[in-house]
Amino acid sequence: MNLSLLDPFQSDFPEVIEEYLEHGFTKCIAFNRRGTLLAAGGTGGTCVIWDFDTRGVATELQNKDCCAVITSVSWSKCGHRLLAAATDKSLTLWDIAQGAKIASVTLQQTALHARLHPGSASPTLCLACPMSSAPLLVDFATGMTYVLPVSPLKAQDAVHHGRNKTNDGTVLYSPAAASFNKRGDLIYVGNSKGEILIIETETRQVQSIVQVPGGAVIRQIVFSRSGQYLLLNSNDRVIRVFENLLPRDKARTALAELVNTLGGGNTLENLKLRGCQCLTLTKDFQDAVNRMHWKAACFNGDGEFVVGASASKGEHKIHIWNRKFGQLARILEGPKEGLADLAWHPTRPIVASVSMSGVVFLWAKDYTENWSAFAPDFQELEENEEYVEREDEFDMMPDTDKVKPARVDEDEEVDIMTTEKVAAYSDSDDSQDGLYFLPTTPLPDTPEQQNPTMQSSDVPSKEQNSSPSESERSPLVDEDEKANPSEPSHCQVLESLAEGEIGPNGRGKRKRKLSEKAAEYQAEKGRKSTKKSRVSTPRQKIESTGLSTVHTDYEDFAVDPPSSKGKFSVQHEFEDIETNDGNEVCILSV
Repeated sequence: MNLSLLDPFQSDFPEVIEEYLEHGFTKCIAFNRRGTLLAAGGTGGTCVIWDFDTRGVATELQNKDCCAVITSVSWSKCGHRLLAAATDKSLTLWDIAQGAKIASVTLQQTALHARLHPGSASPTLCLACPMSSAPLLVDFATGMTYVLPVSPLKAQDAVHHGRNKTNDGTVLYSPAAASFNKRGDLIYVGNSKGEILIIETETRQVQSIVQVPGGAVIRQIVFSRSGQYLLLNSNDRVIRVFENLLPRDKARTALAELVNTLGGGNTLENLKLRGCQCLTLTKDFQDAVNRMHWKAACFNGDGEFVVGASASKGEHKIHIWNRKFGQLARILEGPKEGLADLAWHPTRPIVASVSMSGVVFLWAKDYTENWSAFAPDFQELEENEEYVEREDEFDMMPDTDKVKPARVDEDEEVDIMTTEKVAAYSDSDDSQDGLYFLPTTPLPDTPEQQNPTMQSSDVPSKEQNSSPSESERSPLVDEDEKANPSEPSHCQVLESLAEGEIGPNGRGKRKRKLSEKAAEYQAEKGRKSTKKSRVSTPRQKIESTGLSTVHTDYEDFAVDPPSSKGKFSVQHEFEDIETNDGNEVCILSV
């Protein structure tokens, strides 16, 4: 798709349901970095990879050791790997190109959300958010699992204990959300107190804290594609957008410089003071009328729109706001069923939503034909008008009279090797070794199985297809065969007919089955030809010469005389039969 040809004056958000994808029961979805592949996690530990251009299934990843429901899927930066979290407390890392499982880790609780490290092409580090415990940092290479702090006071003593409790039995953690930043050198963790903790990925130490207005439990943290904006989905039914003040590249270094500049140690006041220099609140979005909860929320590809999915069970509503002005741009209403997950295409105005019935709905723009955009002098007509052409409008002008415009850049070299960067992609997404398409293997067509009762009734038997039996043959033919044993019989005629239909490769020539009209036409033609031959020969001559009649399945014909020693042959479906003395000529209709 050429992004430069898009109409800049059209809306950049979807409007109607364009198509739906259905393969099994889908629970969660995720696009790759270019939006060419769509990963869908379903039941039975299956992950389906859709080719989004053809809307067909490219491959299917089946974990033999897992039969649980997939709760979250996440792509790597270059699209070579996929992370899947299931309800059986497992995390599985897949190789998409090979369709093989790389590694698997079993946690103590089910991970509701899981994200791969975005800083490397082949990551082995992932972030998992369990159902009722602190976020975990999992390393597939070493098999180690690290618990991230959710409170600044317990950050130094954060040790992993079973069932969300410390040594003295007190509850330490509560459900929390977490996400990597653009490069993956920092982790943003939201706790139940409405605080955002900024933690270094390498040291796992809290560097700053941002207090969210309202102090509600943070359910979801999502970064925009460029990493400039941060979205929070809280339990107070408000979606908040923060602007990231740290640079996209080397954010950890910038945060370390900020810590050295402000100083004062890692006290709570100093941590909050640094947080004010990291994030700033820009807009908040909510449904002021219905005050509904939000099942999921995300940005569009360029971060200009914020989309939220309703958490009502009987509604399939998607709200779209303008991030800059905070205005509600569109409300999309789907079927009367709840929403399970939501994802916006990285580069196109398409939203994919998962319903509670396991169907993926694709929302797209309602395109209208605008023919006046093709030429500046193009004029649309409401009705047909008669056009009067000029006298010299279509005259051929000789090439000598035409004045060729002088081209200044005729000798300029054209660079066909350098590729320009697409504005819709960021620098980290424009990688050369990314996996954006998967080869598809065509499936062979299964042969149609006929009903055995139909085969016995519809297919003619061997006796029906074979030549007439001895009981069905005329007694005149038997007498002629006894009187003239050297003359070819009716069976020999049919055998010669079969031999004449043998092709050069030794196989019989295939005959096309005649329709009812064609069969009637051939039968009528045979009757006319037989009448003609019999009328041309007097009845007395037939009796004197001893003409005999041969009965076939198609039509009667006469052979004269029965005592002649000549031979005859059949060459085509309609051919003359001649004896050696040439007395009579008859037409055989086969």
